[in-house]
Amino acid sequence: MIVLRELTRNDSAALQRIYSPESTRFLQRGPMDAAEARSAARDAVASAAQSPRTLYTLGFDFDGDLLGIIKLCLDRPVAALGYILRADTWGKGHATEAVLRILALGFGHLGLPEIHAKHHPDNPASGRVLLKAGFVPTGEHAGFTTYAIRPPQTASGLRSRTQGPTTRGG
Repeated sequence: MIVLRELTRNDSAALQRIYSPESTRFLQRGPMDAAEARSAARDAVASAAQSPRTLYTLGFDFDGDLLGIIKLCLDRPVAALGYILRADTWGKGHATEAVLRILALGFGHLGLPEIHAKHHPDNPASGRVLLKAGFVPTGEHAGFTTYAIRPPQTASGLRSRTQGPTTRGG
């Protein structure tokens, strides 16, 4: 089972493996070197301590192995999420499970009215993750396919789709 957790400074080596050339191919950034990974880990720890919190940078962990990162950005008119998964773990449903868990946080604990996401059109697997999680395509912006999701009408509908938030340290 995937567990979302706060990142620590000790996650820098895992971040470097996650942000590999293969995983960043369709992102607006390249792979992380060691210094960038250390900085990203420090930044995630610092953002977790902010109040009010405007950025959730959480790791998704499977049996103690950090498989990817999911971010929920609250510093814009509509919240947005993004995720990246270590290439050797693609195709196993981990990204979809992480997205469902962050939606439970966003719509449950945070009470957000809507969340947006996007993916590069040459990365259809990322689009499938968003569709499985309940996002609806909304068009294209700046070369990316865009999506949105609103909370279901009832809390029980969200729970059945997301299986509840399983977070640690958040």
